[in-house]
Amino acid sequence: MIPGAFDYHRPSSIDEAVKLLADLGDEARVLAGGHSLIPMMKLRMALPENLIDLQDIAELKGISEDGGTITIGAMTRQAEIIASAVLAEHCPILPETALQIADPQVRNLGTIGGNVANGDPGNDMPALMQALDAAYLIAGPGGNREVAARGFYDAAFFTALADGEVLTAIRFAAPPAGHGYAYEKQKRKIGDYATAAAAVILTMSGGRCESAEIALTNVGDTPLYAEEAGKALAGTDLNADAVKAAVEAAKAITRPAADGRGPVDFRTSVTGVMVRNAIERAAARAA
Repeated sequence: MIPGAFDYHRPSSIDEAVKLLADLGDEARVLAGGHSLIPMMKLRMALPENLIDLQDIAELKGISEDGGTITIGAMTRQAEIIASAVLAEHCPILPETALQIADPQVRNLGTIGGNVANGDPGNDMPALMQALDAAYLIAGPGGNREVAARGFYDAAFFTALADGEVLTAIRFAAPPAGHGYAYEKQKRKIGDYATAAAAVILTMSGGRCESAEIALTNVGDTPLYAEEAGKALAGTDLNADAVKAAVEAAKAITRPAADGRGPVDFRTSVTGVMVRNAIERAAARAA
């Protein structure tokens, strides 16, 4: 349970971090909160020769809202998301989701960038970022670029992040005032990954659903954006038939693994329950 030997680097800027990655090559790994990488190192399943710790880079931290656009630095910790007045006002589903990640110890160190960037299908934030249609801001030796969250995840632990690149921030349009929202998560115990979870964001007008965004956690090799499920709700008054159609459309795209959280049929069924519960709670919250 002791990591292999490594050299430790602590850059103070994004440019310095990118240069270190370029200079050190394949044997370097970026360290954010460390909750994924450090256990792998202790098990000798990851043996980086160099660790590049990002915690001193001030430009990677913070939460801001400008003209309806929210930007969150990649090194912003989950505890800071929970405490953010900006998010409480403009995007309360984010602190609601962060509160369901692991436990206070993890949330006090774990970062949103680490949660979305390492491609773990069990992490909670990636599905929510797909529901928000967020963009990931990335810096690398070739300059800066943006990648949509809905196109970022290729397979479990495989993403669009290229060698030598660092995720620097997450950006998305704040949902409209009065929107409904919910993140429903079923798990075996505190601190566990979800058996299944669903993020739902609804925009209502005159008792009818103008738009619905639905995404799923830990029921596939990647987070799943349930586009057809959202379409099943749009234009309806969220009647029983519409909700049932959305639930079935969401369940249809799941590909959960049979594991300690249950067999495939059970986890698929739980997905449906989470989607239904999230729709109902989001609808009740919509002004």
